[in-house]
Order: sequence, then C-alpha cells, then structure tokens
Amino acid sequence: MAHPRSAASSTRPRLVSRRFVAVWAALASVVVLVTGCTTEPIDTGAGTAAATKPTLRSGPTTATLPHPDIVPVVTDPTPGPRADRIIALDRNGTLGSIVFALGLGPHVVGRDRSTTFPSAGDLPYVTETGHAINPERVLAQNPSIVLVTDDATPPGSVEQLRAAGIAVEVFTGKRSIAGNSALITDVARALGVPDAGAALVARTEKQIADARALVPDPSEDPTIGFLYIRGPHLILLAGPRSGADDLIAALGGIDAGTKAGLTSAFTQVSAESMIRADPEVILVMTQGAESVGGMDAVLRLPAVADTDAGRHGRIVEMDETQILMFGPDTGLVLGALAKAIYA
Repeated sequence: MAHPRSAASSTRPRLVSRRFVAVWAALASVVVLVTGCTTEPIDTGAGTAAATKPTLRSGPTTATLPHPDIVPVVTDPTPGPRADRIIALDRNGTLGSIVFALGLGPHVVGRDRSTTFPSAGDLPYVTETGHAINPERVLAQNPSIVLVTDDATPPGSVEQLRAAGIAVEVFTGKRSIAGNSALITDVARALGVPDAGAALVARTEKQIADARALVPDPSEDPTIGFLYIRGPHLILLAGPRSGADDLIAALGGIDAGTKAGLTSAFTQVSAESMIRADPEVILVMTQGAESVGGMDAVLRLPAVADTDAGRHGRIVEMDETQILMFGPDTGLVLGALAKAIYA
C-alpha cells in the first residue's frame, strides 16, 4: 500500500499547475479587454501637443501693413446729396479711414490728427492736439456733412456745428471687432453709398478671417500686454474696453491688463504692477517707443525689463494710427501682429 503522504505529494504539482494556468488565463482575458484586441501602442497625445505648441518670437519686432495707404473698395462712387464735402473726426482715425475705403476720399475736405495715411496728407487739420474739435476750422472748410463720435470733445462743439446749419452724424466711439461691420455699414448709409459699404464689409470680414487663420490653434493663450507710452514717466497698461483687449483676444492671447484686475481702459502702472501682470508679449505704438528712445530703450524701462516679455525681448511695435484704428484695415492689422508675435 502506498503511504498517504506519498499520494498527497503526487497530486500537489497537478493542483499548482492547474491554478497557474487559470490565473494566467484570467490575466490574458483582462489584457484583451483593456487593449481592445490590438498590439498598437496607446497614443496619449503628449507627443502631438509638444510638436504643435506655438513658438513666440524673441527680440523686438515691427508689425507693418502690406501697404501704407487706405485702398478704396470701389472707385468714384456717387455720394449721397449731403456727402459732397465730408469731414470725419474721431480719436482713432477710424471714420476717416472708412470714408476713404468707401472710395469717397476726393470728397473729404478736412481731417483729424489721427488720419495720417498718405492719401489724406494734404488735407487741413480741423482738430487740436488731444483730438478736440475746433468748430471754426471745421466751418472754414464749408463741409456739407461732418461725422463725429459720441465722445467728441469739447462739450458743445457738435451743437455749435449744427447751429451753423451743418449736417452732423454721430457714431459710437467704442472700437471692437464685433462692432466693426456695423460701423462701416452705418457710415456708408449716412453718406449714401450702401453698395460700397456692403462691398467693404465683405472685404474686411474676409481679411479678418484670413488673419485669424495665422494664429496657431491652440495658441497656448500667451499673456499679451498693450502699453501706451509717452515718455518714461507716462506708461499706461491697457485693460478692459480699451480696444486692445479685443485685438489681443483675436490674436489668441489673454489681455495682461484684464488678467491683472484693471477696471479702466488705460491705467498708469508701476514696475511692481507690471511684474505682477508679467506679460509674455508687449505691444506698443511706434511713436510711444520713440518717445523714450526706441525699442531698445523700451526694453530697459523698469516696467518692462523684469517681465517675461522684457527678458526675451518680445516687444512688438506698430504705428499708432494703425494698431487701434479698427475699420477697414482691421484684418490687415491682425495679420501683421500675428506674424510679429508667433514664429
């Protein structure tokens, strides 16, 4: 008779073997369920994100438009009965640029200080420094219609023009991409050229769409600040409702002033507050940079030097009559800035 211990010993390897096979069969089933019956590596997307992350340009850059002058969408349109002699006035130069883009430049008889493109160069100024309307200068040009904004200064100047028998049309002084087409349409209607207005809206919206296509997607939301500089002791950071915040959003960025908690369109800033905002890119007007000695001098300003933008030299300048003008060249401005910001 076989010894009991010997019989147990002879069956133990078989039990272990069966358990081992069962465990591995279960693990194999789990692997098949998790991998979906494939041997392909799982793509987490990490490599793609790293490969497509946009690069910000380093070093000072100048953003320029394809051409310095306003390009009319039509030539020689017939103006309405009130639009034979036109003056268009606002602090951004937007109204003047719309009038010229509508093809009505030959009918303009005066300009504001922001209307400086070449085709308007021979027109007399009818505003003072600071954009204040000089009614006497306006009336001296014998206009048939004057276009102004609802924030025109000084108080009473618009009423003075109307009292002299001049037709005055008032438009919003707020500038944004969302309101751009409506503004062009309203100006064209006031001047009796609605068809030219429709053509200009179509051209402008196409250029804006083309500019948006130049912004990387995703853009990685760089923090971008707009600085208004007039000498080393007047440095303002743009914030909400400045117009710059709208441009920055369209460029795929986050407005530094809004991010820093500013509540005004433009706020005087210190070096400490700029360091807290810490923009990765800074936009400035060319004339503002010149007021402190140029782009290299901007980089040395205490409000700029210790920011991320300052350390990497990411300063983009653009002419003051273009960068916040909006109107018919909005898409061209966005495109020039996108090319200057992203590599």
